[in-house]
Amino acid sequence: MLSATELHVQLTFASMAKTRSAFFCQQCGYETPKWTGKCPSCGTWNSLVEEVVQREEKGRAEVTGWDEAQSKERKQAHRLDDVVHVAESRLTSPDAELNRVLGGGVVMGSVTLIAGDPGIGKSTLFLQCALQWKGIKTLYVSGEESAQQIKLRAERLGMKNANLFLLTATDTATLFNEVKKVKPDWLIIDSIQTLESPYVDSAAGSVSQVRECAAELQRFAKTSGIPVCIIGHITKDGAIAGPKVLEHMVDTVLQFEGDRHYAYRILRTLKNRFGSTAELGIYEMLQQGMRPVSNPSEILLSQHDEPLSGIAIAATMEASRPLMIEVQALVTQAVYGTPQRTVSGMDLRRLQLLLAVLEKRGGFHFGTKDVFVNIAGGIRVEDPSIELAVVCALLSSYEDKALPSNICLVGEIGLSGEIRAVNRIDQRIAEADKLGMDVIFIPKANAKGLDTRNFKIQIKTVNKVEDVYRMLF
Repeated sequence: MLSATELHVQLTFASMAKTRSAFFCQQCGYETPKWTGKCPSCGTWNSLVEEVVQREEKGRAEVTGWDEAQSKERKQAHRLDDVVHVAESRLTSPDAELNRVLGGGVVMGSVTLIAGDPGIGKSTLFLQCALQWKGIKTLYVSGEESAQQIKLRAERLGMKNANLFLLTATDTATLFNEVKKVKPDWLIIDSIQTLESPYVDSAAGSVSQVRECAAELQRFAKTSGIPVCIIGHITKDGAIAGPKVLEHMVDTVLQFEGDRHYAYRILRTLKNRFGSTAELGIYEMLQQGMRPVSNPSEILLSQHDEPLSGIAIAATMEASRPLMIEVQALVTQAVYGTPQRTVSGMDLRRLQLLLAVLEKRGGFHFGTKDVFVNIAGGIRVEDPSIELAVVCALLSSYEDKALPSNICLVGEIGLSGEIRAVNRIDQRIAEADKLGMDVIFIPKANAKGLDTRNFKIQIKTVNKVEDVYRMLF
């Protein structure tokens, strides 16, 4: 007969025998029993972290399984010619910008991951969409906020929906049990870093927990056909927190970005198995929630009572969407020995290249000047077609002469000072024409085959930076 102390010791050793520790790579999720300085899978240095792992596979199918017949069919091999093509069915959400980014709506059985900075509005965006979606039953699972906090946010948004159900839980077993009871049409997880699987002993938010919880949600979505939206955190470097395999597992990856000091937010598509990645949505964050912006060009352009030097309008493309943005430049005499080069909204190296071209090809002495460039609206532009507008804004500030407010410019600057052609020139011209611009400067190479009869705006072609300077200054 064992005493109580001996029985407790044996039970402790028995529980310790079922658990073990392993090292996981924070980048790719590779598992190894011992620590190494370099990950054998992805080659990243100092990315392995130790976590306690529990390997018990029993009961896993009971928690995550949904349709046993469909699960058995997925485990059988099929000839490619025997597979019947079925067009994916989509649910059209009440948010037009979200539909644009997803490629036309939420695909049944898809897993969508959205990430962004803290406080950028990820939870508000999807809670607002769930409240507006009247004919869809939504289960909103929150591990970060209580039901009272979500209720207060819904009241602030001024919306009600009887088909919206809230669950404040972090255990995946509880989550799937409630899903079987509610039978939702759309599942929202806020956030994946707060979920805990009963099959992994590590803390919530660790590499193994995030990977296991995402795998369970993926199996559930594929077997049940219910779309799942996962909200995720990002690291201080701007990458999605958790293993890199998380982005490979999901069907769609969305990035919600924007400057917290501005009211505008951009929803970008980084990965989409059911649509194009060349789409983005623009929102304005108000007290009543996220307002989709259908015509962002009118918002990004400032209204001035009188012409000001150092301002030029650029016709750019954000994904497949034409935008008119305002480029601001300031050129002053350098007070200290080393001239300053400060940029907000574009690449600093491209500005240095443009200054070198103006110095070499145009004879402008920017080497003794402080140069500041800003893209109005707090957005970041990577389209090289704004370089002609940046050059004109720099020359306007350099000469202290204001450009006409009814002109816009588009073109990429080469190292020899030539203006190179850009893509989708017809969409840029149409956007400028729609906003009431009178003149647009385009590269001469883009004029070939362009039908100007469809536009009311005056189109001027330029070949070099000297041509633009002679026309404007």
